[in-house]
Amino acid sequence: MTTSLTKLSLTAARDGLLNKEFTAQELTTAHLDIMAEKRNLNAYITETSELALEQAKESDARLAAGTQGALEGLPIAVKDLFCTKGVRTTAGSKILDNFIPPYESTVTQNLWNAGAVMLGKLNMDEFAMGSANLNSAYGPVLNPWRRMDAPAKELVPGGSSGGSVAAVAGHMALAATASDTGGSIRQPAAFCGVVGIKPTYGLCSRRGMIAFASSLDQAGPVARTVRDAALMTQVMASHDPWDSTSLNVDIPDYLSNITSDVRGLRIGLPKEYRENLSEEMSTLLQKGIDWLTTAGATIHNVSLPMSPFALPTYYVIAPAEASSNLAKYDGLRYGLRIPGHSLDEMYENTRREGFGPEVRRRILIGTYVLSAGYYDAYYLKAQKVRTLIAKDFERVFQEVDVLLTPTTPTEAFPIDEKPVDPVTMYLNDIFTVTVNLADLPGISVPVGLSKTGLPLGLQLIGPKLSEQRLFNTSLALEEAARFEEQVKNLHKGA
Repeated sequence: MTTSLTKLSLTAARDGLLNKEFTAQELTTAHLDIMAEKRNLNAYITETSELALEQAKESDARLAAGTQGALEGLPIAVKDLFCTKGVRTTAGSKILDNFIPPYESTVTQNLWNAGAVMLGKLNMDEFAMGSANLNSAYGPVLNPWRRMDAPAKELVPGGSSGGSVAAVAGHMALAATASDTGGSIRQPAAFCGVVGIKPTYGLCSRRGMIAFASSLDQAGPVARTVRDAALMTQVMASHDPWDSTSLNVDIPDYLSNITSDVRGLRIGLPKEYRENLSEEMSTLLQKGIDWLTTAGATIHNVSLPMSPFALPTYYVIAPAEASSNLAKYDGLRYGLRIPGHSLDEMYENTRREGFGPEVRRRILIGTYVLSAGYYDAYYLKAQKVRTLIAKDFERVFQEVDVLLTPTTPTEAFPIDEKPVDPVTMYLNDIFTVTVNLADLPGISVPVGLSKTGLPLGLQLIGPKLSEQRLFNTSLALEEAARFEEQVKNLHKGA
């Protein structure tokens, strides 16, 4: 019973609860048992089993009374970047190891208002800075998948939302919250064979979400199916008067309106995203093209000439905003404090001890590009290029409805074969950063398996507020790819 309950999708579990096939407490207990079994994956920083069982009991009462919410009784997990009232929130950093927020983030409050059950707080790259989940102060997260040719090798899950994708892929949560600053939802989703969407900037509130780069950060869900992601998005999204960047728009019922009918949809293929692709990724992209054309979509070659400048632009703007956002961690108001003989020494000791090497690196880069003499040369120029990147997309979306690209350049790589230099690691986000720079929505869908048996994903990018179109196109891809069937056939063959 335990295993079968954790194998359910979010929407299937919701239907099972409504049909009284099992209780919220049984569903929650099943997930808590799997969490205990798979602690070696290190997906959770903080488990909240007592709170989860208490919430599940309350959900059962509401289900019995017929007053249930959209996510009533469904066990989910929260990336440790979202403040949760009374529950430790670390952002994967030693500097916030003892931080217990006195308030709830808007996104998580929306989930609890809908009846969701919180299993715990998920591991992540420190302050969301990373693409392999190797930068957490609480140790690396392990990918639940293993290579067929080297099953003993431990793989990265991607990052920074590595705990989120590992929990969902490892059946330790039905779905999870995540955040995406340059690909931190979509890239790990592709590495772990799950669905991840980065919504339009401002669709989900940033209030109570610990900031990395404020103009790029966006909350979004990780789930096992496109329908699950649609349900999570419509609950997480809302206008928030406490967030000045929050969009004041009506949130559609994405799940009720979802359809895989893409006849007449114009799919754009940016030539810049097809250059220097591996043979495996080229083959996967061609399969995606074939599936969508068979479903009635039309394919159009397009160009986004500023895309090659996206990665350097991102790695000027994001560290600059990070250096500003992280200045408040000084040992005075909350979090870690390492004493010193003077105020300046206390600042230095606290930040040196509290921040990991990747966070320190990005703060230094950000401070440098914002400093006198370099602001115009780097930061101002990067902002101008960002505008040109956004204009590229605006022009292309007058010709096509959706863009189809790979999500990542490779499959998940072994932890012991990680790139030594940070620049090579940054290249993991080469296909995803443009979406954040242009404030657009993007979704990654698992559609294939590599020759070593690891998941591979394709990305769909749409104009602002085109989430429904992305869910519909993703559903068409999901139905054509039959990813779960591919996995079952692989295991049969093995």
